[in-house]
Amino acid sequence: MELLIKNGVVYDPLNEICGEKMDICVKDDKIVSKVKSPKVIDADGKLVMPGGVDIHAHIAGGKINAGRLLRPEDGRKGTEPRGKLTRACTGYSVPNTYATGYRYAKMGYTFVMEPATPPLLARHTHEELIDTPILDNAILALLDNNWMTMEYVKSGETKKLAAYVAWMIKAVKAYGVKIVNPGGDEAWGWGKNVNIDDSVPNFDVTPRDIIGSLAEANEMLNLPHSIHIHCNDLGHPGNYETTLKSFDVIKGRSNKNRQVMHATHVQFHSYGGSSWKDFESKVDEIAKYVNVKKHVTIDMGQVMLGDTTTMTADGPLEYGLHTITGRKWTNLDVELETGGGITPFLYSSKVAVNTIQWAIGLELALLIKDPWKIVLTTDHPNGAPFITYPIVISLLMSRQKREEVMANVHKAINKRAILPSIERELDWNDIAIMTRAAPARILGLDRYGKGHLGVGADADVAIYDVSPEEKEAKKIQSALLRAKYTIKGGEIVVKDGEIVAVPEGRTYWVNPEFDGKPTKDMLGDLTGKFEKYYSVNLANYPVQDAYLPHPIEIKTKV
Repeated sequence: MELLIKNGVVYDPLNEICGEKMDICVKDDKIVSKVKSPKVIDADGKLVMPGGVDIHAHIAGGKINAGRLLRPEDGRKGTEPRGKLTRACTGYSVPNTYATGYRYAKMGYTFVMEPATPPLLARHTHEELIDTPILDNAILALLDNNWMTMEYVKSGETKKLAAYVAWMIKAVKAYGVKIVNPGGDEAWGWGKNVNIDDSVPNFDVTPRDIIGSLAEANEMLNLPHSIHIHCNDLGHPGNYETTLKSFDVIKGRSNKNRQVMHATHVQFHSYGGSSWKDFESKVDEIAKYVNVKKHVTIDMGQVMLGDTTTMTADGPLEYGLHTITGRKWTNLDVELETGGGITPFLYSSKVAVNTIQWAIGLELALLIKDPWKIVLTTDHPNGAPFITYPIVISLLMSRQKREEVMANVHKAINKRAILPSIERELDWNDIAIMTRAAPARILGLDRYGKGHLGVGADADVAIYDVSPEEKEAKKIQSALLRAKYTIKGGEIVVKDGEIVAVPEGRTYWVNPEFDGKPTKDMLGDLTGKFEKYYSVNLANYPVQDAYLPHPIEIKTKV
């Protein structure tokens, strides 16, 4: 199959193409330099970008299912009619698998990272990803509160830790390492929490130790993505200091290909004040750091005003939200590995704290000078459902739109946030970086054909029926919500905002080669741990090939 996307206004930052009128050629599932007898798509005056890459969205797995069960009212809210080619879509903040794939595709997205999978539950996560149409995907394995990790951190056996990380990623067919409130879930088992320099109960290690050791193991294995970290102290007034300390744990370390830390949903980690009464934005301090350091990248975790469902492996945080709001709550625990919680949440424009949270995410994107260092996310569904991305983009591109919203929110925004003083407006190149090029580069997927339109890249293309000169927020939102075309692997899957084909997505996973004595010794430790503590046997870990019907295996060497 051949396609010629003709006369589009192309934004392809990884290839330094910024709003150039040009043709894009597709043959089969790749971008090529020329075609002979293609089907022609007239993109004259329309935006053409690579398919969107979402670096962090909770779309599959145990906690998502728990969220669906906890909130049947959310399912009714998001119900959509079934089309000729589509299956029933339900759910708003916790949509079902079909709705997830269709809605992302309609917005021009073609890859999503599921960022927090407990290894023992990885099979189910992969089952849901199989069931999610169109999107390519990958998972990150939660390894920070794991007993094996903490014991190796305590003993200083970094090579055995690296062997454990390598074995685990290969066993569950994950893409990389996820850290969530390091040590916090283990402490939560004892009714406690920990900050970055507190000792984790019964293990005599600190979150600082865990972060540093996992970062060292990650780099030792040459994984394509850095550690992906949800810092301690999420959602608490004054936590920006913890965030900066976390960034500093691996200051001075370097990787010539990329950052060595990606800090996620930093909106939730940029808070000043000593209590909710004097809660304020400290984005100026976070931006000052990120603007001058090369070892860290971040994503927004934008809050949007409205109802959503919060869910995270940060168990203490979810219980805290439950006690504040009084809304229903459920808790999860995965033996010797991790935990988590789920509770609904309403971000209200009438509440000072929620208003400032809304401002903080936008401030991060506007005050961090280099768009290659910050990625657009809502930490779906924690800050808002991913379906709100077009609104977030319009706010970043239009100061007038921001002022319209600010006129109708809590007046605390004028004293305790920075947003009212920011004049900057992002352009389409900034947006293409933050939603395509930067997440692909940060994840290391640019080397495997994602996030760009160069010859040899995957033929994942989004075409939007909007002029590059358009400034009106409603028109920007409308165009981005319903792509004119989405092309996935060379196949037209969306036309005029409607699904026209439903191919299956592919799963990227990393196979690190790390053998020898550290691996042999580690396996002995792991077998002993299962015999003594686990309620299941070691065979429950490995994910069989059948769970990845369309795999993309990436091999790494030490």
